[in-house]
Amino acid sequence: MKTWDPDLSRSNGPRYMAIADVIEMDLRSGHLVAGDRLPPQRELAKRLGIDFTTVARGYLEAQKRGLVGSHVGRGTFVTGGTDKERRGFVSDATPDLRRASVVDFSMNMPPEPDDPDLLARMREGLSAVATNLVPLLRYQSFGGAGMDKDAASAWLGRRGLVASQERIFVTPGAHPALLAIFGMLAKPGETVLSENITYPGMRSIAAQLRLTLAGLPMDADGIIPAAFAQACEARRPKALYLNPTLQNPLTLTIPERRREEICAVARRYHVPIVEDDAYGFIPLHGPPPLAAMAPDLTWHIGGLAKCIGAGLRLAYVVAPDTKAAWPFASAMRANNVMASPLTVALATRWIEDGTADSILRFVREEAAARQALVADVLPAGSYRSDPISFNIWLPLTGGWTRSTFGSHMRSAGIGVVASDAFTVDGPAPEAVRVCIGGPIGRQTLKGALEFMGHALEGSPEMAGSFF
Repeated sequence: MKTWDPDLSRSNGPRYMAIADVIEMDLRSGHLVAGDRLPPQRELAKRLGIDFTTVARGYLEAQKRGLVGSHVGRGTFVTGGTDKERRGFVSDATPDLRRASVVDFSMNMPPEPDDPDLLARMREGLSAVATNLVPLLRYQSFGGAGMDKDAASAWLGRRGLVASQERIFVTPGAHPALLAIFGMLAKPGETVLSENITYPGMRSIAAQLRLTLAGLPMDADGIIPAAFAQACEARRPKALYLNPTLQNPLTLTIPERRREEICAVARRYHVPIVEDDAYGFIPLHGPPPLAAMAPDLTWHIGGLAKCIGAGLRLAYVVAPDTKAAWPFASAMRANNVMASPLTVALATRWIEDGTADSILRFVREEAAARQALVADVLPAGSYRSDPISFNIWLPLTGGWTRSTFGSHMRSAGIGVVASDAFTVDGPAPEAVRVCIGGPIGRQTLKGALEFMGHALEGSPEMAGSFF
């Protein structure tokens, strides 16, 4: 039997998952090879100072991945195999180009992973989830199983949020969560406040619920607290909606001091805050969420669309208290039944084994690289952005209008959305949101930015745009 002393600190996952991760790492490095016998479970548990059942779960996880095989009376042996076999690939599987070509450029998309090792890890997680395919096709209780809430809690903990399982819900995306929350907080005709330039999904939700959405004036740090207080006095709003970090579309992040001032006004007037923290995980050291400052007032929505993948259609919701959790659960269950157990299991797996952190790291680094491309092409001061945002906010000059510019850029392969979609009150400014994420590569993006920069140097007539 080969001496094998795994260092579980090499994996970010739970200990049982770390055992399987280290077996896989040692296989890749050659420290373990096919035919090696692993230590008996009780012996390894004693050596590592952990519970026997943890080691048993770790060996079982390794067996699910095709890394080891167990034989009664003989022990557990490394099976090895090719990378494809161990990662669960099928030899005749090829990408379906009908799927690969589907994209909605009107959405603000994160850069898509293209690193082979990261993609392999993502597929490994999907393969592992598939071992429980049949039970994952069942109806399940709303809000997520215990292990899924544990994963949600660990993920939200990265933002400094600590909440009991009773207050955490795994939901099928931020939109259904917002729809349920505002359906609870306000009746048709009642007022909800937001940034005056805000996320268009909020405008759609307010319209669907027949709420009066009122925009608050903003400066470089977000909504102005004094204006918020005046609106509370004059309009008696039922809630305040904010997208406070890398705000879509302006890319601004409300600094900590301004967040404290906003929370103080909300507390003074007893106004619930709905915090759409879609981009909150992107900054490495961002300000604390509003829900950490005023947990009793704030509904926190930690969507996974921008930091892991929109196709998961998952968001973690933290209710202000357990009393509020009950009507929320009822509203969500009536409209959505449950989040897809398949995608919930995949997200949990990726969080537990560290893949989610790797995806987030890729998104953060690639967004920074793309913003550097923007800075190389467009004059400083001609647009608004953040060094790690997925988009820029582009005020238009030189005779360009948002409609003519959008038409001119239609064939460039990047998403350009006019300011009308984001404006709550008053006339929309001559500006557009330009998405620099999504499925395009850096070279394609650079070409599109150069095409855009050339157009902005002159008038629509000079660019050949007659719309």
